[in-house]
Amino acid sequence: MRVSIASAAVVGLAATAVAIDPLVIKGSKWFNSKSGDQFFAKGVDYQPDITSTNQIRDPLADKAGCTRDLPFLKDLGVNSIRVYQTEPFGNHDDCMKMLADAGIYVMLDLSTPTETINRDSPSYDADLLGYYQRKIDTFSKYDNVFAFLAGNEVANSANNTDSAAYVKAVIRDTRAYIKKKSLSIPVGYATNDDGDIRWQQQAYFDCGSSDEQAEFYGLNLYEYCGEDATFESSGYADVVKNFTNWDVPVILTEYGCNAIRPRTFPEIKSIYGSDMTDVFSGGFVYEYVEESNKYGLVDVSGSSGSKTEDYNNFKKALAATSPKGVSMKSYSAKGKQQSCPDVSKQNSWQASSDLPPTPSNATCECMMKTLSCVSKTTEMPTSNGDLKTFGKDVGNIFGQVCADIDCGDVSGDASTGKYGKYSFCNAIQRVSWVMNAWYESQRGVDGSCDFNGFASTTKPELSSDSTCSNQKDSSSNSSNKGGKDSSEETSSEPDSSSTVATLSASAIFVIAAAMLL
Repeated sequence: MRVSIASAAVVGLAATAVAIDPLVIKGSKWFNSKSGDQFFAKGVDYQPDITSTNQIRDPLADKAGCTRDLPFLKDLGVNSIRVYQTEPFGNHDDCMKMLADAGIYVMLDLSTPTETINRDSPSYDADLLGYYQRKIDTFSKYDNVFAFLAGNEVANSANNTDSAAYVKAVIRDTRAYIKKKSLSIPVGYATNDDGDIRWQQQAYFDCGSSDEQAEFYGLNLYEYCGEDATFESSGYADVVKNFTNWDVPVILTEYGCNAIRPRTFPEIKSIYGSDMTDVFSGGFVYEYVEESNKYGLVDVSGSSGSKTEDYNNFKKALAATSPKGVSMKSYSAKGKQQSCPDVSKQNSWQASSDLPPTPSNATCECMMKTLSCVSKTTEMPTSNGDLKTFGKDVGNIFGQVCADIDCGDVSGDASTGKYGKYSFCNAIQRVSWVMNAWYESQRGVDGSCDFNGFASTTKPELSSDSTCSNQKDSSSNSSNKGGKDSSEETSSEPDSSSTVATLSASAIFVIAAAMLL
């Protein structure tokens, strides 16, 4: 049946505010900070705001959408949601209050399809870090935000594991920013379950310096399929065994195989029973809204929604659970941190434990003041078409120049852990450095700073870049750029929330680097 936004459930909800206790991590478990009870996420992946053009907007800034969905979420009995795509602007107060009043916690992805580490040719700049910092600023004021995700399935196969180093650098820098703000919201990572890199990836995000470590580990797992599957036959038993004695919380950030429909969710008995509760902190079923991929619990249409055939099955399975945890006072953390995986030409893992440096906009701006040949484009294009044209131009320039000139200062290699001193600058700054290097190699002859009209000469403000390295940004955010209201593509597969749909300031370098291969 369809439920109107005038639902009496929401009217009653708005009338009574209920405080929600923040969650804290101790060892490998989450706890309620006030009661000390262990917290298990009985969650759902929530990204319902789909427009008629299949674009996705920030669902937590949509009061009408939250008003429509709260009766369903309460009826399902969930205590948490994971939201993939939000923006650091707009008013989220109404939705976050509705959720808090309903006792629902929120796990937020920091990335969007346009503001993310690109798995195929990763880079990490001050614009991207600044975007994540602004999102932290926006959402950290809400007590029911209990975790941030620095990435979702970025390194998802043996041929792109180098991207993990960049994600781990994001974890390091966002953790440092949160600590600087005297906050305690943990930052983690969500991964797929690729057998070729499964164990290396888990170890990588847990190893190394404590300030670089993921504070929790999320697993997107779809192996438990149908009533005939068991805890052992599904592979869940092996997964749980691998995380036994882990030192940080482990949680299912996605689950719910739909190979056999309707889904009856037999895995829920294991997730919230003795099979898994000693090791896992619950999970989030994929997903709330019905899309073409047929994973939804609710079919949303405008201001109303209807239950899919999976809805009552999930509700019934969840209601039958009563996970037994430990109290924070009696719990003694005994987990063991993992060792970093080896990197070699023979190894499928290609991410060094030496991470990319923290981006510094001040360093990059200083470098730009030393150049005599720079990009005519001074601001990143905003439309997809212009971005792609810009990316193609950048790729051609890198391919042309870096075949003859060492571009190490603006490049990085995660497999060796070596990164140029300007490798974290944005696409405009890096391509300007490259064009200037060519211009200087040609001794400034006429036409050597043109690049088909892409570049122009300028008078440098500094004679040397000797003072540029390791400059620190003075502002609380690494960059004042970014945060644009970009369009994202809706996901059609369980792992598509990590797919880069369009090019952003940090992702432009993807094309440039690809042209060098």
